Amino acid sequence: MDGLNLISDNLIQTVLIIGIVLLIVEVAVLGFSTFFLFFAGLAAITTALLMWLGLFPEVFLYSLVSIAVFTLLYASLLWKPLSNMQNKVDTTRAKNDLVGHTFVLSHDVVAALPYAQKPQYQFSGIDWRLHSQVDLLKGTLVEVTQADVGALWIKAK
Repeated sequence: MDGLNLISDNLIQTVLIIGIVLLIVEVAVLGFSTFFLFFAGLAAITTALLMWLGLFPEVFLYSLVSIAVFTLLYASLLWKPLSNMQNKVDTTRAKNDLVGHTFVLSHDVVAALPYAQKPQYQFSGIDWRLHSQVDLLKGTLVEVTQADVGALWIKAK
């Protein structure tokens, strides 16, 4: 019973801490993927501030109703913008040090060959499959234009 008295005697601080914990769990643990805990955390913090300002009474029932109402309000106002923000995907390729690297081919590169039959080039301890849009002959100076997982796209320099 002493724990309940502690919570009721410090309702503003309890609601504020619950709100902060919900925000931390949503962002740090869930990676801002569900939004529900985010809305509930904002609602709890808003309720704590309104109780601290004296606009809402420090009563457990009022705090529960307030958190529920503010959660619905924040969800209705913020769902669409947050969802749109989350759906934006950056499709730009990452820059890396391999692009621009030049070397002389030790094998012919035939563009039409299947992946498993493409010649390999060892660089930095990794065997890279060589891909090209056009056929390239052994001895050609080439430049890396794109690096994918285990594959280098090359063109004649």
